[in-house]
Amino acid sequence: MRVAFATLIGVIVVALAPTHLYAQAMESVEPFHVATFEVDGEQKVGLVLRDQIVVEIDAANENLQQDPAFPTVPIPGTMLELIGQYEYGLKYRLYEIVNHLVADGTLEGGNRPSYVDDVANVDIQAPIQYPGKILNAAGNFYTHICEGCTEAELAASTRERQENRGVPYMFLKSSRGAVIGTGENIELPEGRDRTDWEVEFATVIGRTGKYVPASEAQDYVFGYMVSIDVSDRGGRPPGGFGSGSDWFVGKGHDTFAPQGPWITPKEFYGDPMERLHQTLTIDGQMIQEAQAGDMIHSIWEIIEYASSVNTLYPGDVVNSGTSGGTSMGALETGERAGYLEPGERIEATIEGIGTLVHEVVAGEMPPDNLSGAQLPPVSSYQDVDN
Repeated sequence: MRVAFATLIGVIVVALAPTHLYAQAMESVEPFHVATFEVDGEQKVGLVLRDQIVVEIDAANENLQQDPAFPTVPIPGTMLELIGQYEYGLKYRLYEIVNHLVADGTLEGGNRPSYVDDVANVDIQAPIQYPGKILNAAGNFYTHICEGCTEAELAASTRERQENRGVPYMFLKSSRGAVIGTGENIELPEGRDRTDWEVEFATVIGRTGKYVPASEAQDYVFGYMVSIDVSDRGGRPPGGFGSGSDWFVGKGHDTFAPQGPWITPKEFYGDPMERLHQTLTIDGQMIQEAQAGDMIHSIWEIIEYASSVNTLYPGDVVNSGTSGGTSMGALETGERAGYLEPGERIEATIEGIGTLVHEVVAGEMPPDNLSGAQLPPVSSYQDVDN
């Protein structure tokens, strides 16, 4: 009888035990971003909470697994690995880490373990090092198509484009070399004195997809971040092969693809076609501001178009284009006297995600042993007054 009674008591205890000890967390008690950062000379992947606190995922997970209620879950060492594993159970472990930290009160200053720190105390780096490809939509905001226009001109241009939207226009942008994180300098190449700014909404792909329908595109998204499509408007010199725009020159320079400051998983942002609000300031002056309603093609249509040309993979980045307020409009309206110059400070913000902050500096001088095949200064072949 005593054995039977003890067995019965054990069954009752198990039945009455809190269910969270035996079931994986399906929600996070707080939203979070995911970031790549460096601390004590070591690059890590972390969670960013409240835009101010960073948590080392690997160490936090080891601490969590000391409780036998939590099974062992392998933690990725890079952002690309995290993105690829996120929808295969990893996100629920990240939810558990957040829930555990909040429940234990270990996010507060006096109770923090060594793997929890202030964002200000670590070096936040470009989140993805490095995207397999960066796809940018060109001419995708009505206000960008009609820079410097009057209200009447903009309305007429918008009606015309709405009647004949066509398909998106996209181009590839360099990844490694061009991608930088918040706080890193944007370098103006020597002699390239027509450098422009373009704040853009960056969508990070989370699942492999080919011919992704716009109606299902959100299912292929991991999250969102801020991007700046820095652009060289100086063009290519005359002569030789080619005419018209040179996208490699215009978009491919080192440091011309700032991204970050972190990635916001899609479940914590909502529908960008309803929420998007992006701005860019230079030395504190508002230069660009736009919402999703200014887009010609939706983010989902851009993903459909991009995936019809080239398969999208986890960690690929799709930028949605920029709005009015670039150099073309700023010069015409008198908001600015020129293009970017060394010493200026750019801040690009997307509400609900974060802000990229960059100083503009002069690039290094080319060596004197080049053969002459290098890209020359703009002033050597263009009238600088044009």
